[in-house]
Amino acid sequence: MNVHDLVAIDVHVHLEMDETNNTANEAAKKYFGNSGVERGRNALAEYYRSRKIGCVIFSVDERLTGRTHIPNDEVAAFAAENSDMMLAFASVDPMRGEVAVEEAKRLIAAGSIRGFKLHPPVQQFHANDKRVYPFYEVVNEARLPVIFHTGHSGIGAGLPGGGGVRLKYGNPMDIDDVAVDFPDMPIIMAHPSFPWQDEAISICLHKPQVYIDLSGWSPKYFPPILVQYANTLLKHKVLFGSDYPLISPDRWLADFQNIAIRDDVRPLILKENAMRLLGLNT
Repeated sequence: MNVHDLVAIDVHVHLEMDETNNTANEAAKKYFGNSGVERGRNALAEYYRSRKIGCVIFSVDERLTGRTHIPNDEVAAFAAENSDMMLAFASVDPMRGEVAVEEAKRLIAAGSIRGFKLHPPVQQFHANDKRVYPFYEVVNEARLPVIFHTGHSGIGAGLPGGGGVRLKYGNPMDIDDVAVDFPDMPIIMAHPSFPWQDEAISICLHKPQVYIDLSGWSPKYFPPILVQYANTLLKHKVLFGSDYPLISPDRWLADFQNIAIRDDVRPLILKENAMRLLGLNT
């Protein structure tokens, strides 16, 4: 990634297929509104390159919603084709036991991915479930970061029974145990963690390797306490993320301009914190 040419780094970008016949996808579009961006690989690459925004891309390995998981090798290959502005994270369902562990080992050995993405509410696990620890052990040894979905889920919102998505799995307090037990594994808590924002801030303050990304919400809806800490004690640990294609970077960045973030903190959130976390300073 040629970071010097980039104006920002979006650490939360979904590589998805446009599955109009999928109930969960259609409900998510209704929940988030029309983002105005196209789904598809070429559209994604063109969007970010034209705006000089770097991005971390991933798919999500899950079986609850029926959405297609793009294989990790395809995600990595797509990122490699666009390596001037794109990095790949992999996703495995850590509840798959030895299969997940071996997949993580294989991907790490190949050197094609820069971290992992987990979504406990749709993968249906508590982050501190000891059955997941063998997976963490592999990632911790490699010192690679993991993005965890936290808080409310737009996926399943409005569907009968929430589409089977249980919000309890998004409680960030589960991640506190993981941060204690795997101190060499950087953790990114994705999204403002409604309704557990105070808990997320506390964990991020307390655990040196824990970060927060601001994806999935328009900045104009950020709770005041999140803005307060982003400006002060967490200014080096908060990251720009959009949740593309559900929220466009154009919208996110426009709204970010209008909230009370200090001028000296904006470049940290938009780019510099991600550069440091992802090892892009050299």
